[in-house]
Amino acid sequence: VNFIKKGWINRNNILIANKASLFTIPLSGASQNSHINETKLLNKPNWRPGFLKKIERAYKKAPYFEAVFALIQTVVLSETAFISELAVQSLEAVVAYLNIPTALVRSSAHYKNTSLKGESRIIDICVQEKAGEYVNPIGGQELYSKKAFAQRGIILKFLKSAPITYKQFDNAFVPGLSMIDVLMFNSKTDIRQFLKSYELL
Repeated sequence: VNFIKKGWINRNNILIANKASLFTIPLSGASQNSHINETKLLNKPNWRPGFLKKIERAYKKAPYFEAVFALIQTVVLSETAFISELAVQSLEAVVAYLNIPTALVRSSAHYKNTSLKGESRIIDICVQEKAGEYVNPIGGQELYSKKAFAQRGIILKFLKSAPITYKQFDNAFVPGLSMIDVLMFNSKTDIRQFLKSYELL
């Protein structure tokens, strides 16, 4: 999959001074003509400790800071040189932390279909997995056709998350922040309940 400039591959928002504040993981030579799994982190020695210090300042008084900050440190201080590896490690860490028995598969290495793009590639992955149903985030409604999936015997559904709110210090709730924010302010049990708050369209 191609890298998307100004997308969410290496950026997200955290809560600073009761407002959404964008952070960016620095990359080396990121281009929309390169693949995500080929995009390297910038070899800049101070970005990792600087990022951790930013998280610590923002969330050190959050109720779950100690456990979640240790989790973030493990990911950020890993030796990986690629943004894709950092993303995979962050997903694996959160899944393990929340005790969610989900298998994560690296599509770029597993399915051998990099010549295919977009909808065709997703359908091919479903066929290889012998899937009868594929669930995509709601944003995919503009990209994927239920008819095209049905022609291959696959039911296509779109996942629409319910809005969630939770206590963030004593300020009015700021929505749309990184998973870091969710983890800092909520118990594992509450987060697992949030993940069940959706409808399939």
